[in-house]
Amino acid sequence: MHKPDANQLKPVQKALDFNDTEIAFRGNSNSDLERAYWLFKIISVRLLTKIGPPMSNFAMAIGLPIKPLIKATIFEHFCGGETIEECESTISQLDKGGVGSILDYSVEGEDEEKVFDETCAEIMRTVTRADGDKRIPLTVFKVTGLGRFELIAKKDAKETLNEEETAEFQRISNRINQICSLAHERSVRVMIDAEESWIQDSIDQLALEMMRRYNQNNPIVYNTYQLYRINVLEGLRQDTKIAFTEGFILGAKLVRGAYMQKERKRAEEKGYPSPINATKEETDAHYNDGLRFCVNHLNTIAFVAGTHNEESCRLLAELLDSKKIKHNHDHVYFSQLLGMSDNLSFNLAEAGYNVAKYVPYGPVKAVMPYLFRRAEENTSVAGQMGRELKLIVKEKKRRNSIK
Repeated sequence: MHKPDANQLKPVQKALDFNDTEIAFRGNSNSDLERAYWLFKIISVRLLTKIGPPMSNFAMAIGLPIKPLIKATIFEHFCGGETIEECESTISQLDKGGVGSILDYSVEGEDEEKVFDETCAEIMRTVTRADGDKRIPLTVFKVTGLGRFELIAKKDAKETLNEEETAEFQRISNRINQICSLAHERSVRVMIDAEESWIQDSIDQLALEMMRRYNQNNPIVYNTYQLYRINVLEGLRQDTKIAFTEGFILGAKLVRGAYMQKERKRAEEKGYPSPINATKEETDAHYNDGLRFCVNHLNTIAFVAGTHNEESCRLLAELLDSKKIKHNHDHVYFSQLLGMSDNLSFNLAEAGYNVAKYVPYGPVKAVMPYLFRRAEENTSVAGQMGRELKLIVKEKKRRNSIK
């Protein structure tokens, strides 16, 4: 008798409702909701978002006691803690809602070899911590946390590196290999984040080489595809062909992109065509086509859909159902950031899909660039703050009505 494929079971017939705030905020106390409400209110004011970072940096530079305020507000909401150990309560809380954690050591902007070695060691600690803990299905790192941005940019521009620079770039490659080798040894998935287009080719090459080494039998290493870039969807297709031909699994995290304003400004200043799609509609179409492509090639691709877009989340859920692919297929994950879009994360998890949230951590001062970028991105995404606030208000009213 023919046995059905374990990945081809009949899906759960439960309509997704991204407006279900009871599920979305089940793990939040009333005080958590109140803090989130005022935090998103403040973030929605563009002026405060623009002047906040320089004011905060200045206050910390001259020794004003601003760290406790930052830690109790924006840090508390968007980060898991200052250390891996401090992330435990966040990991546990997310797990209660069926959502996994992606440990993300978010220190950035450094340029010393000593710091790069320390960052590499810390990322390896996240891999070790994830080993054997199903609550932490993925880990992540940025290549610029392991080496100088300027050096990677020079390599990307195909400029000749001198002997010292060649050795320095080799150290970056060695650090990446250390992390990916440990991940392979421990069977822990590790994602390599995407960065600016003028360093991305080098990152792509390094990521592909890691996949050739470590993705022979299982998806271990994932590269990130920013689909707001004009040529990235075609790049995803080409990388899939390479993976199929050479016999390894392509690990792909699909995102829209995080550096749009910087990318367009640099292109204008340097006089080359912008690498970013001209309209949001084009980016949305590229992203959704990327989802369709991945679902159609699940034998070769394991992917993470990193998105806060409800339409894309619904599309992926419908694609899986239409092909009778089980909700928790091992090659498919949804992902959002801690502190955002809980209506997506927890309702998807409730319906049985694989979901994991980024859980950034690190010393408050070192993580501040990450936090301020989150605030700036949120104000630039059309409707994001209004949507977050509307859902929080809806849940507050629901709770008040049952008192």
